[in-house]
Amino acid sequence: MEGYIKEALEIVKAQAGVRIMAEDEIISMVQKLAGNIQQMAEGGGVEATVQEPAVDPKKAIKEKSVVCLECGKTFKIITKKHLAKHDLTADEYREKWGMKKGTPLVCKSLQRERRKRMKSMKLWEKRKKR
Repeated sequence: MEGYIKEALEIVKAQAGVRIMAEDEIISMVQKLAGNIQQMAEGGGVEATVQEPAVDPKKAIKEKSVVCLECGKTFKIITKKHLAKHDLTADEYREKWGMKKGTPLVCKSLQRERRKRMKSMKLWEKRKKR
């Protein structure tokens, strides 16, 4: 198993050199890759099993980032365009990973900033005047 972990570490190291990765994301990716490399080396091939999320779905939405549970990439916002790469809509993504229906796919700091901006605009008062 040790040889497989070394190979997985090399792959994850190359990935971490290209983009910012959280510690738990790195650990889960190394474990997943080592298991897959071991399966392939033993002649089993990678089975089409139930897909495991890149990180715990409850921890995917953080203060300054959101982790895509499909691929493990981090963003400030998970866009429709990115989800289209995984052949999913936002609703399908939420349903697949057990999120509540209205959960925003946006980091917490950006959610707060948007909420504050909308409150300052007071659009509900402008509607009443009409």
